[in-house]
Amino acid sequence: MGILNDDAVLIKEAEKAGDKTLITVNCPDKTGLGCDLCRIILLFGLSIAKGDASTDGKWCYLVFWVVGKPTTRWYLLRERLREVCPPCTLPMAEIYYFRPEFQQPKPPKVFLLKFWCTFDRKGLLHDVTKVLCELELSVKRVKVFTAPDGTVMDLLFVTDTRELLHTKKRQEETKSQLNAMLGDNIISFEIELAGHEVTANPQGSAFLPPAITDDMDNALISKRVSVKFDNELSPSHTLMQILCQDHKGLIYDIMRTLKDYNIQVSYGRFSAKAKDYEVDLFIMQGDGKKIMDPEKQKVICSRLRMELVRPLRVEVMSRGPDTELLVANPVELAGKGRPLVFYDITLAITSLSIRIFSVEIARHRIHDREWEVYRVLLDEGDVALVPRSTIKECVVKNLMGWE
Repeated sequence: MGILNDDAVLIKEAEKAGDKTLITVNCPDKTGLGCDLCRIILLFGLSIAKGDASTDGKWCYLVFWVVGKPTTRWYLLRERLREVCPPCTLPMAEIYYFRPEFQQPKPPKVFLLKFWCTFDRKGLLHDVTKVLCELELSVKRVKVFTAPDGTVMDLLFVTDTRELLHTKKRQEETKSQLNAMLGDNIISFEIELAGHEVTANPQGSAFLPPAITDDMDNALISKRVSVKFDNELSPSHTLMQILCQDHKGLIYDIMRTLKDYNIQVSYGRFSAKAKDYEVDLFIMQGDGKKIMDPEKQKVICSRLRMELVRPLRVEVMSRGPDTELLVANPVELAGKGRPLVFYDITLAITSLSIRIFSVEIARHRIHDREWEVYRVLLDEGDVALVPRSTIKECVVKNLMGWE
């Protein structure tokens, strides 16, 4: 059984406002570790201003300078980062290195949170989502129904980062925090393990518009993002250089793409400069060789450009007499989607003083990839006062972290 060094993750908090918090990770290496770490940093609402990464293929050392918030729970961030670090033992001064084939995670249990409220105020769903995020409950699917009398039934399918939602104590904690937020307006609240039909078939079947399913024109993409390969500088690694506009979760988007292609990062340096981001990564294939094949370079370049220009796809359209917001979130091959997407969507809609009538979240196959698609039906009375272009722009800016 592997163990983790207590110093595998260290966090030095910023001393004053405006300073950056320093996160160091020192542990055994594995392909995709950078992606897993960046996903958790994004999950806690932090942005990476600068970073360094180096590894000898067995042990790695990563440094992140992040911009935090007054409410950031640093102790909890450290714990979550340590959980994705590969374990090791030290018998007879020999290190046992992480082997992913022996550490396949079990899919988390999905629970149904079902509650009725006596009213449907603007921002209600966002407030619920905020509480769930603070509880470390990840929303996988949502169904919201507003009755003619104004009462609301919310069905939220969630997983628990702490894997304790089956316990009475954890359920009482969840009910208590939601009750504190909803007050006397809550009618009933139940938590139960979701049925097999929910966990076995999360795929959506409804039609998706071309704005969501179509790829963007490569000529347009190439003007906004630069991705270059160099095999001359290093005898053993391919240098990949990226220059692009900064956005929320940018390093995660790069790392998850490389993880999906089984590309290992041996050394990297990245930093934000004004509105641009510069990334230099020395990489190699899973077999330890350079990326020499021009066709493979072309495929990786095309994918990265697409991910960095449009990591999420957003469209506002008519669905009969109603207005529907669609957001498509890419899913890693490991089955994880980008974190906090639903939180960001509800925050944007709330800022426009628009009520959410209903929500559905499901997985879709778009071309050769899986996407998590959010369908948000908006209150038509509120939408009549806000142009659809404004709704789309607000949601995109919130998801991308642009002011």
